[in-house]
Amino acid sequence: MENIAEILEGVKIMGIGGHIRPDGDCVGSCMALYLYVKTYYPEIQADVYLDNPKPVFGHIDCMDEIKTELDGDKEYDLFVTCDVSARDRLAIAGPYFDTAKRTACIDHHISNSGFAQVNHIRGEVSSACEVLYGLFDPEKVVRTIAVPIYTGMVHDTGVFQYSSTSPETMRIAGELMKTGFNFSKIIDESFYQKTYVQNQVMGRVLAESILLLDGKCIIGYLKKRDMEFYGVDGKDLDGIVSQLRLTAGVEVAMFIYEVETQSFKVSLRSNGNVDVSKIAVYFGGGGHMRAAGCDLQGSVYDVINNVTEQICKQFQEQEV
Repeated sequence: MENIAEILEGVKIMGIGGHIRPDGDCVGSCMALYLYVKTYYPEIQADVYLDNPKPVFGHIDCMDEIKTELDGDKEYDLFVTCDVSARDRLAIAGPYFDTAKRTACIDHHISNSGFAQVNHIRGEVSSACEVLYGLFDPEKVVRTIAVPIYTGMVHDTGVFQYSSTSPETMRIAGELMKTGFNFSKIIDESFYQKTYVQNQVMGRVLAESILLLDGKCIIGYLKKRDMEFYGVDGKDLDGIVSQLRLTAGVEVAMFIYEVETQSFKVSLRSNGNVDVSKIAVYFGGGGHMRAAGCDLQGSVYDVINNVTEQICKQFQEQEV
């Protein structure tokens, strides 16, 4: 696929959906596609489904039009997923994807093997938003569409610092900025800014973190009862694993938080020598070489032991 117009021909009703616990790239790509279709294809009735996006993305137009639950029985002519690495990662709109006449996947996860009828997956690109931009007519990317694309690129590149950031990424960011939005405000308020309680939680995790594997691996852990004490949930924990990764001497950071008894969410970050996407995929998750995640069952000690075992294997392979 070279242009989004290829899959929109003849479509009267379409759905757009992102992954569970949508991050900036997921929200940005879904909303950019929605706004592009709404602006240039008014004959198409488009619905966008996302799993309760965080308020920090309120600067994106038409966020109030997002559907956060199924909207009755529908059969879409086309259903497009954005930033979804596998069918089981698709959030609330899974049933609509399954019954759609045609399906398409726009993504950048290297672990994505292609689960739609049309798959446009570029694992070397910084973000789903950058992939999507490549399918749009550049002259049609006005400010309202540029804002969600820029937001997604900012979030998935860590404000243009991760290794996936390329000269092309920066060129596109520059083109988007020309449309006239307040880019520094988007970065500060949607990426860096934390609430007082979020800072307290991060401080606690950092203070109680442990180093393993001769200081090459750092682990942070948060119990469910502690999350309840602070009144936070998974959406409030962004940035913790990235801060752990910045510890001097660390190659891999792992952040674990308890969802239910014997059930955990695991986020992994790497400084480059360990491919954490391979580890996440091994445990049924997914992601990128330097940023990935998965869900694991058992005790927290089981989780730590099982994941660190896979980390050790990669270190050992490098020594051979």
